[in-house]
Amino acid sequence: MKLAADENFNGAVLRGLKRKFPQLDILRIQDTRLFESSDPDVLAWTAEEGRILLTHDVETMPKHAFERVAAGLPMPGIVEVPQDMPVGKAIEQIAMIIGASSPEEWANQVVFLPL
Repeated sequence: MKLAADENFNGAVLRGLKRKFPQLDILRIQDTRLFESSDPDVLAWTAEEGRILLTHDVETMPKHAFERVAAGLPMPGIVEVPQDMPVGKAIEQIAMIIGASSPEEWANQVVFLPL
């Protein structure tokens, strides 16, 4: 499963995921050419890359994701993690997604944690 983490995503959660899954293919948006890009540009890139997006942005990101789906554009999925979710719980919830599903199951989905 390939993931991307939105610019504001909690670094402690990312570090915990990398410890739990050393081979996890996850990129931070700020480490790509998309740093400071718009939500639609980030979603277009995640679609090109086939990456599910981890984000805390509940205000605008879901709206743009559903616009892509309505327009018939690919959208590999978004996992919305509450900003105030404890780090350990966020890692546990994302680990369940990684371990118990395939990327195809998340296409065109916006999932809000906790599951």
